[in-house]
Amino acid sequence: MTIADILEVDGCRLVEPSFAELTTNSHTDLLLQMMADEARLLVDEDEELIAFALHDGSGWHAASFLFRDATLALIERFEEVGGDIYQEDRAAWLSAVREYYSLDISKAATPAFEDLSPGREEKIRDLIGKVWGDRPGARCLDCCCGSGVGSVALRASGMQSLAYDNDPALLALGLSRGRLAPSETMCIDAREASRYIGPAPLGAIFMAGEIYSYNADIWAAIVADLLTLTDEVLITVRTEPEAALVEEWCAGQWWDTEVFENRRDALYDRWCCVAQRA
Repeated sequence: MTIADILEVDGCRLVEPSFAELTTNSHTDLLLQMMADEARLLVDEDEELIAFALHDGSGWHAASFLFRDATLALIERFEEVGGDIYQEDRAAWLSAVREYYSLDISKAATPAFEDLSPGREEKIRDLIGKVWGDRPGARCLDCCCGSGVGSVALRASGMQSLAYDNDPALLALGLSRGRLAPSETMCIDAREASRYIGPAPLGAIFMAGEIYSYNADIWAAIVADLLTLTDEVLITVRTEPEAALVEEWCAGQWWDTEVFENRRDALYDRWCCVAQRA
């Protein structure tokens, strides 16, 4: 379902410019300044407010409260304008919101050049089988997903993938190729993923970007946030020194770790660090 389907309107735009900005309180004020003639409140299965929509001369405009709190002013505005209250599962609304912004990226961002080498999906799928075996239905976070080769391999392995990256061009490529599912993709800073994502049993980073001294702190923060969300992780890099760094970051959080060479791929996923909570 789309956000318009859930709110039962012909069309609707979200006032937050991007998925990452769903945590920003100032967008609530923008909505409240509109001259409206009708309103909608959306609550979840626990009757917590998750969206507020207003209609004016140009159509329906909504704000999402999945990651920030609604205000008293918003409730007063709803009572002033008048309208209906709708209910939907939080997961369904979240899926619809992810789809909304993914489709927006598909329209607005120029896709990156194709970056998938022949046979890489099959190599990753084989690696997943070696590391995790058969995990049908298990949810895996595809952190720093790029154009989505990891998500394709995860789905082919029978898992559910939730993908995120901060590069709209790569996400647009993955969405256009069908490797990334709009309702399961987010454009966010991976260092702050825990602001937008709930816990999942598994997490992966396939071919972490090259780790140098000047960006090691960024990658350490990305890995640390992934560890807060998961119980087991698989992280691949190009070189053994990079794998040693990843292992150090995981071990520093008291996780059990193992590093091994992956001879399936001599370039992208050559070295692997597997870790799980101790």
